[in-house]
Amino acid sequence: MTTPSIQDSGDNDGGGNTARRLAVSGDLTMDHIAGIVGPLRAITPGGSALAIDLAGIGRIDTSGAWLIHRLVQDWTAAGVPATIENASGDADRLIAQVAANDNPVAIRAVHGNRAIERLDRIGRALYVAVENVGNFLAFLGQTLIVLGQTLIGRRPMRWNAFIHQCEAVGVNAIPIVGLLLFLVGMVVAQQGAVQLRAFGAEVFVVNLIGRSVMRELGILLTAIMVAGRSSSAFAAQIGSMKLNQEVDALHTIGMSPIEVLVVPRVIAMGLMLSMLGFFGSFMAILGGGLFCWISLDIPPVAFFQRLQEVTPLSDLVIGMIKAPIFGVVIAMMGCFQGMQVTGNAESVGERTTRAVVESIFVVIVLDAFFAVFFSALGFN
Repeated sequence: MTTPSIQDSGDNDGGGNTARRLAVSGDLTMDHIAGIVGPLRAITPGGSALAIDLAGIGRIDTSGAWLIHRLVQDWTAAGVPATIENASGDADRLIAQVAANDNPVAIRAVHGNRAIERLDRIGRALYVAVENVGNFLAFLGQTLIVLGQTLIGRRPMRWNAFIHQCEAVGVNAIPIVGLLLFLVGMVVAQQGAVQLRAFGAEVFVVNLIGRSVMRELGILLTAIMVAGRSSSAFAAQIGSMKLNQEVDALHTIGMSPIEVLVVPRVIAMGLMLSMLGFFGSFMAILGGGLFCWISLDIPPVAFFQRLQEVTPLSDLVIGMIKAPIFGVVIAMMGCFQGMQVTGNAESVGERTTRAVVESIFVVIVLDAFFAVFFSALGFN
């Protein structure tokens, strides 16, 4: 390994002009070219041609090839011809490859009219949203048709898949739903007691627990928990099957993916969410009753007697009406997003996230709609 050096000389080209000649020797590698970068940059294009003699170089890498290429480019751009002489085959090929990849790249993207770009982004987002709504409506229609045919017996019910989904969605979710709603009931009772104590009306904490839990919080929080737990699982499972071409295989053998994959999940989710909603509401009432017993000296017998007096049966009925609808919506959102997976594993993660977010959003919107609807019917 030798440090590169430059020998600058002039030769007569036979026409009365003196051509400038640079003889470069040594190793033109990253470790050695630092000493000649400055001298090469100091050589400015003159009136005569430049000949770069590379007969004396040893090793050369991309950095050395780039240095020689840029020297030639600078002189050529100034209108003075520059040539490379006596280069080895490897050096010549490397310099040629560097020259072929010397393409200008914009450091900052060129922006057009800001207002038009904003409108373009809004239009594209609106188009994607409308397309997604259309795809979901088509999926919803197909699912409802197959679901109806299954319920009337025109299509077989996949009992093994149904029971498996009931276990995964319902039985396995009992601990987390029970604990969550138990703690929520205690929090509702505690916060209600703090506010009502200022008016000497702690006894009305029972009213707050009974009506808020049975009508709204029990079903809503259970649905949100199940949406985060099961909707994501549905999207990931079906999405992985799409990537592995298992869904296409079902089409190939003449089986409907809606019948095999979607309908068992939808039915299981609608049934299990009703049971989980009732169980969660019961656990929330237990949590609130425990707090009232410990902190407010309301014995369990008095608590449950007061609960029966102030909580109408319509609250329980309204909650049980909402639960299967929430379950069907959550299952369809998860299965729909799973069916939309394309390309690679990144799409699975994206669709799984969208399944959870959209399921929770739709559940909250439907809950608000039901609140207004039943209030308008006089169930206050």
